[in-house]
Amino acid sequence: MTDAAVEPVLGPREHVGVRLSVMMFLQHSVRGVWLPYLASFLIASHAQGGLGFTGGQAGWIIAVSAMGAVLAPLVAGQVADRYLNAEKALAILILITAIASFALWQTTTFSAYLIVSILYSIAYMPTHSLSNSLSFAHLDHPERQFPIVRAFGSLGWIISSSLFTLIWLRTNSPVTNTARVADALFVSGVIALAYAIYCLVALPATPPRPDHAHPLAFARAFVLLKHRGFLILMLAALPVSMIHQAYTMRISPYLRDEVHMKLSWIGPAMGIGQWLEIGFLFILGALIRRLGYRGVLLVGCLAQFIRFTIYATTHSIPLIVVALALHGLCYAAFFAAGFVYVERVAPVDIRHSAQTVFGIVILGLGPVAAGLFNQYFDRFATPTGAQQYHQFWLAQAAVGLTAAILIWIAFPKKFDDEPPRLQDAKEFEVGE
Repeated sequence: MTDAAVEPVLGPREHVGVRLSVMMFLQHSVRGVWLPYLASFLIASHAQGGLGFTGGQAGWIIAVSAMGAVLAPLVAGQVADRYLNAEKALAILILITAIASFALWQTTTFSAYLIVSILYSIAYMPTHSLSNSLSFAHLDHPERQFPIVRAFGSLGWIISSSLFTLIWLRTNSPVTNTARVADALFVSGVIALAYAIYCLVALPATPPRPDHAHPLAFARAFVLLKHRGFLILMLAALPVSMIHQAYTMRISPYLRDEVHMKLSWIGPAMGIGQWLEIGFLFILGALIRRLGYRGVLLVGCLAQFIRFTIYATTHSIPLIVVALALHGLCYAAFFAAGFVYVERVAPVDIRHSAQTVFGIVILGLGPVAAGLFNQYFDRFATPTGAQQYHQFWLAQAAVGLTAAILIWIAFPKKFDDEPPRLQDAKEFEVGE
């Protein structure tokens, strides 16, 4: 296939905001259709319609598969910065993701599931940073426009997860409903195939920049750690992403077993957080201008502390709804704000790789830590195997509070309003 054959149908600036929004919708639908409730399927016994994995094995699926994602973003960032158009790299990785999704759909043993999950993560994890970087490359006012574009990712997550559960998991048999969760992986593969095609025919061309001096873009991106704001963001992002990922693996069984929520309603219930996420993303630019990056990141960490404290101390449905809603603030005020901050401080020629360094922490190292964290808390299970969620949620809350203290004490104040763009290698030596 020639390059001309895969040029976008639309011009580079034609309806670019709409095209990027559709990209985000598909990007997060791919994973949103299965992630909220897959844990319930993995750890349910065979008699209950699941695969019968232990909590520790489910943790290893997170941890070991994420280890592959630690290196994959480096490769993807380097390719997008230097050798291959970002939209073409995105299409290739998403196509591999589709193949891995179809394979997982048919996989039933732990060892095979673990291996395919690693392949899935190597392909899919870098696409988060690539889609973000591609958006930043074509938005005229990223700080104001990116949160709105990213909000369509949350919309994709809500629609895919809610429709699948409400349509496909509504039989009268809990065993059948649990077994049918596996079909979400097939749906994910179909969405990924459509997304790969969309990348080639609709996304604006985003060529690499091979003319810049440094031969290894990601190496310069790591040098950004000399920038105190970037360093503190990375240090806080590791524990925050750990508890975020651990929450994802535990919340579905918790809502089913402790709150006694029907499996078909778990997707829509978790969608409450995504709806609030959309709202917070729409006002994120205003929040950053009002509170500064330090204030917004602090709010995101404190929201983590509050929601996990609620889970640890009550089963009151109204308060559980509040905790689910706080997910939106947790994501928008920390992760989305973090992506925007990285975009503001990174030199032009390493924006892709700077975003992937952030992606390594929140999509690679954080999930690795979450897998080990989940496995540790298996020791609190009862003799019958039931999970003791009280200790788990309290530990999550403590980590969120620690991250908030780190941001409050160490994140620089004077860059809140207008963090400097680092333009060349010499400026990496400039202190705060």
